[in-house]
Amino acid sequence: MRPNEIEDEEEEFRGPSKSHLKRVQLDLQSLGRDMTRMGDETLAKIGLPEDVLVEIIEFRRMKSFGAQRRQLQLIGKKMRDMDPDAVREAIARATGESRAAVALLHRCETLRDRMIESDDVVRSFIDEHSDIDIRRLRELVRFARRERDQAKPPKSARELYRLLHDYLDEPLDLMARDEETSEEAETPNS
Repeated sequence: MRPNEIEDEEEEFRGPSKSHLKRVQLDLQSLGRDMTRMGDETLAKIGLPEDVLVEIIEFRRMKSFGAQRRQLQLIGKKMRDMDPDAVREAIARATGESRAAVALLHRCETLRDRMIESDDVVRSFIDEHSDIDIRRLRELVRFARRERDQAKPPKSARELYRLLHDYLDEPLDLMARDEETSEEAETPNS
């Protein structure tokens, strides 16, 4: 064996390479840039940590290219502890582009239509989800039925859909990577 060669057994994993870390950082900055182009309502749906949200809003006020570039780096830095895949999924759900968002849309539409048709569906939904605003739910169902019977525009049916959608739409956990690393730190090595 030559002196320059290292045996495979002696070689240790020293963590991710600089290139890998840089690719991850650029990916986070790209996600940050995408989020700077979104409206406030969409950003609120994503469920970002407050410090990241503040930096995104600050980015919008900047005019200088250099300042924006530095701000994107800061946004990427603040997003390091976040799971990029979870952020992408949250963005897709907030913008209605993911399969989960479409499935939720169809589920809420079907549930709304079934509630308007039958009181049994309303009762079973309330039994399963007792923390929903029951009075508002029953009121919207009653108004939607009245509008349907009188052939009026379905204003209450749309409000009922919105109530169901807001209730059933659960925010994603964007800090998933953080929890995994904390669990690894807690388990002692044998």
